[in-house]
Amino acid sequence: MSTTTIAARSSTLTIGLCFIVALLEGMDIQSAGIVGPSLAAQFALSSSALGLVFSASIMGLLPGALVGGWLADRAGRKSVLIGAVTIFGVFSLATAIAWNFESLLLARFLTGLGLGAAMPNLIALCSEAVEERLHGTAVSMMYCGMPLGGALAAAIGLTGTEETWKTVFYVGGVGPLLIVPLLYWSLPESSAFRAQKISGSTKGRADWKGLFQNDTAKPTILLWVGFFFTLMVLFILQNWLPTLLRGLGFSRVEATTVQIVLNVGGAMGALFLGRLLDRWNVTFLVVLMYCGILVALAALGLSGHMSAMLVAGFTAGFFSIGGQLVLYALVPRFYPTVIRGTGVGAAVAIGRLGSMSGPLLAGQMLAAGSGAATVLMAATPGVIIAAASVLFLLNGKRQTQQRSIAG
Repeated sequence: MSTTTIAARSSTLTIGLCFIVALLEGMDIQSAGIVGPSLAAQFALSSSALGLVFSASIMGLLPGALVGGWLADRAGRKSVLIGAVTIFGVFSLATAIAWNFESLLLARFLTGLGLGAAMPNLIALCSEAVEERLHGTAVSMMYCGMPLGGALAAAIGLTGTEETWKTVFYVGGVGPLLIVPLLYWSLPESSAFRAQKISGSTKGRADWKGLFQNDTAKPTILLWVGFFFTLMVLFILQNWLPTLLRGLGFSRVEATTVQIVLNVGGAMGALFLGRLLDRWNVTFLVVLMYCGILVALAALGLSGHMSAMLVAGFTAGFFSIGGQLVLYALVPRFYPTVIRGTGVGAAVAIGRLGSMSGPLLAGQMLAAGSGAATVLMAATPGVIIAAASVLFLLNGKRQTQQRSIAG
């Protein structure tokens, strides 16, 4: 068997296994939002308290992503990913047996630690499994598992009743624990990481200082801003959309159906935009995706009929979830192998600050009497700031490449 065939099979296996983990992670991340109204009824939660529940797992995502990315550059992507999957599986099960508000918050926070540590390793494994020109395609094939997992969680919630909310957490806990042995025996470690360890290179040391060297400081800051505001908008939709739609008069089944459509749109957007990332002008792609998010937010706030809401939900998922994929695929391009996990983890962690603030802000606005349309439109300035940051980032990379060619 040729070396090329072996490498292709290894890449396919890596992306396939990472897709399964992303599917399970997507289920767990959106599970609380899917059963939000049921959680509020079960634990007698106000809108602001429900916002804290949504944000608890996101608070765990932040240190999880930082530590998970840092450990990936030291202990390896595979071992850290296995540990992360085990953690979010165990504490998803713990969510189902929470007995009061405090235990619910703790279970969601610890679930978030595992979820946060998994993502930078998934991105690093997939991007390093293929050559650079295919990074967007590889990461998009993995990442489309996230919205599909969210759609699966919504479908599980749809088949039950207000009283059977625990089912989605049982499924979201057992699934990861079942996949851990398969990851241990079958997932290849990143060849780039193995080569880095064998060479013993110290260029760009695997620590936080490496993110702020001359050639990485500006990209790091711009990536952080883009991640913060993009995830803020995305998590408002993923956590609050069913509750917002219920407030607009839609039934539980209708609201959950829109959530499923949003995630299906996200999966299609991830695949489509990921392919375009490897084939199209990246600047045009970024302009397209952020304009699409703005249009979708306006449509969600203004749509009064189910058919229009379904179209708006699909569009929102296509551009917001697909757009987040574009950012995930871009990050590895700005860091060398030795600090790639740290760089991806830090960007994801800063994004989690945005994803944590989004649900909290929405909860506070609803508690103050704001309507669904107001909450959705309040995210507009953040979309514009994120777009500007990513465009500056790409412009700086293009100028650097031009100077390198001229030199």
